Amino acid sequence: MSRTDYIFTSESVSEGHPDKVADRISDTVVDAFLAAEPEARVACETLVTTNRIVLAGEVRAGKPGGSKAENKALTKDIVRSLEPKVRQAVKEIGYEQKGFHWSKAKFACFLHEQSAHIAMGVDAAGAKDEGAGDQGIMFGYACDETPELMPATLQYSHNILRRLAEVRRSGERPELEPDSKSQVTLRYQDGKPVEVLKIVVSTQHKKRLGLQLATPKRIEALIRPYVESVFPDGLITKKTKWLVNPTGRFEIGGPDGDAGLTGRKIIVDTYGGAAPHGGGAFSGKDPTKVDRSAAYACRYLAKNVVAAGLARKCTIQISYAIGVAQPLSFYVDLHDTGEVDPRKLEEILPQLIGGATPRAIREHLGLNRPIYARTAAYGHFGRTPDNEGGFSWERTDLVEELKKVA
Repeated sequence: MSRTDYIFTSESVSEGHPDKVADRISDTVVDAFLAAEPEARVACETLVTTNRIVLAGEVRAGKPGGSKAENKALTKDIVRSLEPKVRQAVKEIGYEQKGFHWSKAKFACFLHEQSAHIAMGVDAAGAKDEGAGDQGIMFGYACDETPELMPATLQYSHNILRRLAEVRRSGERPELEPDSKSQVTLRYQDGKPVEVLKIVVSTQHKKRLGLQLATPKRIEALIRPYVESVFPDGLITKKTKWLVNPTGRFEIGGPDGDAGLTGRKIIVDTYGGAAPHGGGAFSGKDPTKVDRSAAYACRYLAKNVVAAGLARKCTIQISYAIGVAQPLSFYVDLHDTGEVDPRKLEEILPQLIGGATPRAIREHLGLNRPIYARTAAYGHFGRTPDNEGGFSWERTDLVEELKKVA
């Protein structure tokens, strides 16, 4: 039997965290290729460190079956266009520091052509449907703890950093710098969050706050109103413990303070540890990579199950083999909160997205578009679908159909 009274913690990191800078750059590369060719293939890894940006991985810009010469030429053209796009992404995050500056950092690109053997397995040919870009297991999760149907500990951690980024960018709080982390610990009663026990925020800052030297107490006084504003009334109490910049100083940050790599914040990207993770990262990958697209599909289905009132919690697992279109397995867990037999959902849910093949997922969610740079910080889930097709996996357009199941 699952526990209903417990204490749980999740963390988040800001867009200026070095790993998130790397994710943003890798997804900027994905967007650049998909904008030029929706059938492009991208697997881009980024390293950022003191005034240095390095790209590596494999790409292909042309259509499957297209002219080899034309595909190569288009790929080279896009690769040549990447540097200003990457620098602009870093500028938008806000890095103009001595140790990491959007215009002064050295840039190196080692992207090369996609392996022909991988392409053979993934591309559709004759009677063969498009295969999965890799083997693996993917999970999706939803719960009724927040309006976003996300774990509350993670959602509040994201919201803290998003709010601090807003006031930094607007100029309201110019003392703040881009790199920051948050962590929220909640007490749950009857499966619902009832009290904030601890809030941890580490935020990079300028040396001085006006005429005063920056200290943890002064940083706390500066950010506390913004942090408190993201919580519902009553969750923060007089007993809530605050830990703000517990190291004492946080002036050196971002890639100058710690190297960043693509794909190192997968738990921040998903469910904050409240649900399983298959292990694959999202950023830097085009949607033929099921690490990304199938994880989005699992979240989409799980969210619709909870939004339809069929369960308070829902976890979905799906698995694939490289080069094979049909999923190997499909599993639903309603955590003893369901109003319907999960075995029934295991039959129905894949059919709502065309059998859950990689091609069907991409087409149903409209994933072959340049919509990925916006996902690189503050979580891939719990977001609002936008007019350009971003976060399409957060739609709840299956609710009415699923209600018929009940």
